[in-house]
Amino acid sequence: MKFEQLEKFEARHEELEQLLGSPEVATDREKSNKFAKELSDLREPVSLYRQFKQASNDIDELQAVLKEKHDNEFLELAKKELEILDQKRAELEEKIKKLLAGEDKDAGRDVIIEIRQGTGGDEAGLFAADLYRMYTKYAANKNWTVEQMAVSINDSGGFKEVIFSIQGRDAYKRLKFESGVHRVQRVPTTEAQGRVHTSTASVVVYVEPQEVDLVIEPKDLRIDTYRSSGPGGQHMQKTDSAVRITHVPSGVVVACQDERSQLKNKTKAMKILRAKLFDMKREAEIKKISLERRTQIGSGDRSEKIRTYNFPDRRVTDHRINFTSHQLEGILEGELDEFTDSLIKAEQEKKEQNA
Repeated sequence: MKFEQLEKFEARHEELEQLLGSPEVATDREKSNKFAKELSDLREPVSLYRQFKQASNDIDELQAVLKEKHDNEFLELAKKELEILDQKRAELEEKIKKLLAGEDKDAGRDVIIEIRQGTGGDEAGLFAADLYRMYTKYAANKNWTVEQMAVSINDSGGFKEVIFSIQGRDAYKRLKFESGVHRVQRVPTTEAQGRVHTSTASVVVYVEPQEVDLVIEPKDLRIDTYRSSGPGGQHMQKTDSAVRITHVPSGVVVACQDERSQLKNKTKAMKILRAKLFDMKREAEIKKISLERRTQIGSGDRSEKIRTYNFPDRRVTDHRINFTSHQLEGILEGELDEFTDSLIKAEQEKKEQNA
C-alpha cells in the first residue's frame, strides 16, 4: 500500500485543526466553514491510517520481544497476540484501500451543464443542440429533473451556448465524465456535395454547490440589468429583465435573460456563478491534496477531445478508455449507460491501482 497520500492527509488534518483553533479563522465564517468541511472529509482516512500505524508499531514491538524471550508459555501467548494484530492490520489496510478507491464525495450531487458550440460554424451549433437533447433524454430516462437556465441561439436554430441544471439521484456520478470536447463527423444539411465535415462542441459539468460550500460576499458582485433580446415576445422588450453578474475578484461573468422576471434571471445567474466559483475552488483543492488528479479518466483538461460521434459509420468512440459503440442513434436518444458504466468502472480500477 502507498502511504504518501495518507501522510499528506494526516499532515493536512493536523494543519486544519490548528487553523480552526486560531482567532483569525474563528472570526472568518467563510474560512471556518471551508476548513471544517475539509477536516470532516479527512477524518475517516486519517483515523484509519493512525490505527494502521499503531497496529504496525505493536507488531514490531511484539516481534522484538519474541526475539529476546524464551519462555514457552509467554511465546505461545505472544504468538496468538501477533496473529490477532496481523489480522487487525490486514483488515485496516483493506478498509483504507476501499476508502481511497471509493466513490467521489460529490457523487450524489446535482449538476449544472454548460454546452458551447466549437469549431464548425452553424453545424457546431446544431451539434451543441443535439448534445443538449441527448442529455435531457438521458435525464428523462433516469427520472431526473431538468431546468434550462440560459440559452443563446444561432442563425441556424442551433445553440451558441446553453446552460441547464439536472437534479436527481447520482446525477454527478453519472455525468461528471462528460466534460471535454465532443466531436461530430457527418454531412451537414447545408453541404451540397455530400462531404463529411468535422465540428465540435464543448461540455463542462459543474457540481451544483450548497450554501455551506461557498460564501459569496455581496461586496464582490457587480450586478447590471439590461433589455432582453431575442425570443420572448414584446413584453421582454419593455423591461430591463436581463441580468449580468460579475464576480469582481475572479472576473467571472454570468448573464441570464430567458425569464420575464428580473428576479428569476438573477436567481438563475447566481446559481450558475456559484457553480463556476465552486468549480474553481475544487480544482485548486484537487491539485493540492486529492488523489483525483492521478485517478481521473483522461487528462482532466477541458480542451481534451473526449468523444467522437461518427455518422457515416454509426459509431461513437470515447477516446479516454478506447471504448466504441455502434449504437449512435440510441446514444443520441439518451441511452448513455453503456458509456457511463464503462467510465465508472475504468475510474474505479484506476483508483484501486493507486490505493
